[in-house]
Amino acid sequence: MNIAPVYDPLRNHGPGCGLGHSPTYWAATAGQTPEDDGPLAGDAEVDIAIIGGGYTGLSCAYHLAHDHGIKATVLEANRAGWGCSGRNGGSVRPSIGKLPYQRIIRKWGLEMAHRIYGEAEKALATTRHLIAESPVDCKLVDGGVLKVAHRPSRLRGLESEARFLKDTFGFEAELLDAGAVKASYMDGPEIHGGIRYPDGFGVHPLRLAHGMLALSRDAGATVHTASPVTGWEKADGRHLLTTPGGRLRAHAVALATNGYTPERLHPGISKRLLPVLSHIVVTRPLTDEEVAACDYKTPIPVIDTRNINQYYRLLPDNRLLFGSRGAPNDSATSRTRQRTFLRGRLGNKFPPLRDIPIDFDWNGFVCLSLDWIPHIHQVEDDPTVHYALAYGGGGLAFSLHAGRRLAARLAGDPGDEPAIPTTTTPLPRFPFAAFRRIGQRAAIAYLQLLDNVG
Repeated sequence: MNIAPVYDPLRNHGPGCGLGHSPTYWAATAGQTPEDDGPLAGDAEVDIAIIGGGYTGLSCAYHLAHDHGIKATVLEANRAGWGCSGRNGGSVRPSIGKLPYQRIIRKWGLEMAHRIYGEAEKALATTRHLIAESPVDCKLVDGGVLKVAHRPSRLRGLESEARFLKDTFGFEAELLDAGAVKASYMDGPEIHGGIRYPDGFGVHPLRLAHGMLALSRDAGATVHTASPVTGWEKADGRHLLTTPGGRLRAHAVALATNGYTPERLHPGISKRLLPVLSHIVVTRPLTDEEVAACDYKTPIPVIDTRNINQYYRLLPDNRLLFGSRGAPNDSATSRTRQRTFLRGRLGNKFPPLRDIPIDFDWNGFVCLSLDWIPHIHQVEDDPTVHYALAYGGGGLAFSLHAGRRLAARLAGDPGDEPAIPTTTTPLPRFPFAAFRRIGQRAAIAYLQLLDNVG
């Protein structure tokens, strides 16, 4: 199997140069990649440079050109959508970060919670609009996102969540008992009821990234692949970004690298991010008998009620995708161990599939902030360096919307940007940042304990 190189943003300066996509199911089924502008060659000067060619960077480039008439240049180390944008599970829900709304209310109050909820809904609308505009079919699967109680005790929490969403925001989540889930969606020993979020949907994430590449270039942006930033200086009010093939001088720079942000890329974001691995496996195509044995009836994305979520979906060719948080550190040994772990958990959910072969197996970095929310801001000592980072692992819709917000900031026209902590506060610095991985291991162990006993 073709295995992606071991990489840790906290240790390595960059994720490579011109690397092919990780050997994912999405890469195998994405079809032809739209054209890009190839590696940067020679010296050039632009108004705005965007570092990172994933959802946020490409959305930012598109919105700068389409909404503000500014033709920015994107520098991507490998290929468009190479990072988490092309590796995620393809589940789309309106969310901003990892903080539950109950904690948001306790921390900032009910009015702020309504602002944040409104922005999450706008993010979903932005995503649907971009999908509709895209020349690449991202294989949208409508019908909502299902959250299932993996233990009987967790159904009470889902009932409480459904009441809270309706009473607080007027959002109608469909509450389902165990029989309803088994009748309409799937069966298994970890099915004890659930709720369906009707506004969610599924996508082919890499095809969505390809669509954003085509949209941004059609609008007038330039996208240089195989162009990692290997040096960054500032002189005479201009940023000088060095790549293996040339140098780009820019008035302003946007950082859109999320989980693949090198620790030393810029001092303004150093020690403010925690890249965390997620890991996904995809089975061989299920036979009709295997699908019937699991009574699996739905293509919509599914998550469970674990603190460390497990998520899955039946793909168009009857393969089952199954994922969860990855190992604390990436290595050949940890990948093998995580693959075995996920295969075991898949078998626990669906015993008829306990020994099914795995055809695809990959990981990738999502990104957390200290306060568990994404931040769209500028570095504290240089208003010409902006960033949109730290989506927390469930930010497919918000990462695209953040690109729109980032573009408006760079253009000096924030428009209807809400005053919420995501947009009003910079990324906080991790205390004892050198020990982030140790803290991560402790948090994983604690959350796994809660999942195993509650």
